[in-house]
Amino acid sequence: MDHALEAALQGPRGANPLVGAVVVGPDGRHLVTGYHRGAGTAHAEADAIVAAISAGVDLSGSTMVVTLEPCNHVGRTGPCAQAIIDAGIANVVYAVDDPHDPAAGGAATLRAAGVTVRSGLAAERALELNRRWFQAVEAKRPFVTLHIAQTLDSRIAAEDGTSQWISSPESLADNHAIRRRIDAILVGTQTVLVDNPRLTARDANGEASGEQPLRAVMGLRDIPEDAAVRGDDGRTLHLPTRDPHEALSLLFSAGVRHVMVEGGSRILSAFLAEGLVDELIVYLAPTLLGSGTPALNGLGIGTLAAAQRWEWDAASGGAVQMLGRDLRLHLLPERPDAPHETYAAAPAAAEETSTDSLPAREAAGTAMGGH
Repeated sequence: MDHALEAALQGPRGANPLVGAVVVGPDGRHLVTGYHRGAGTAHAEADAIVAAISAGVDLSGSTMVVTLEPCNHVGRTGPCAQAIIDAGIANVVYAVDDPHDPAAGGAATLRAAGVTVRSGLAAERALELNRRWFQAVEAKRPFVTLHIAQTLDSRIAAEDGTSQWISSPESLADNHAIRRRIDAILVGTQTVLVDNPRLTARDANGEASGEQPLRAVMGLRDIPEDAAVRGDDGRTLHLPTRDPHEALSLLFSAGVRHVMVEGGSRILSAFLAEGLVDELIVYLAPTLLGSGTPALNGLGIGTLAAAQRWEWDAASGGAVQMLGRDLRLHLLPERPDAPHETYAAAPAAAEETSTDSLPAREAAGTAMGGH
């Protein structure tokens, strides 16, 4: 199971959970390993079985160890429970039950076919691996990736509003690769009005490539008829709300299971303030502006003890990567029960500040990926 959990981390977070599978022979010898590479690709169990077939490995009488209950439904891929039965695997050991109703029931199907099934091995670690995915499924909302492209001093646009391009070409390419595997990109109406983004997945030549996400715009103002985000394929959705919870509910009803929030700063801040971000990706450019649009604008935090805390995420390429001149930082929210220092510093003298709320306006600036 340790090996299966490590394999799972090679996959991307998103609409599907991270899952790893290992098959061992009757003699305990490791035969093959598989993992899920993202929505629409073979699940970990099928990935391992295909690897065995390619290598000419007979799986009859073997044991599969997998981090999540094998699925039992036909979606973009076939049911893993049936693939396991067809491969002649005799035993299945999995960590946790699948909470997704359409996919659940694989264990019962396996048992009915004579496969010996055990569950609960390393369950706590498997739950932690996909903690935020489980929460999104339970809440019946999309999994939320929040993307920020910023300078060293946390600016997503200069004082004159320019933002192309804060990030390196390598960071841009990485962002567009993410766009090809998500269901929707979400920005605020102010970003549409100021930046006029296309919100498409594009190649190095700027041409649309691969699967295209739904283009979602959140806010009460109308989207101009000539806005680039409208495109010509009818895949633009206006969410007439300033409430992140309502926006996610509307997206979920539209079939979206993985959304990437890209800006502007008011939208980014609103989702963070509500605790609705499941995965945070920050492209950090070695650049200083000194002024301009801040990446975030008000999280409702008045003391260090109340600060939001994040953990480095080893999944999806690792916690820190070099992309050209940039650093790509990958994080997930800290566990609520995670131990950390308690800060009890005396409060500083109050300073008069002026911050607009989200209903007042959404700050523009998608910095890198909004165009």
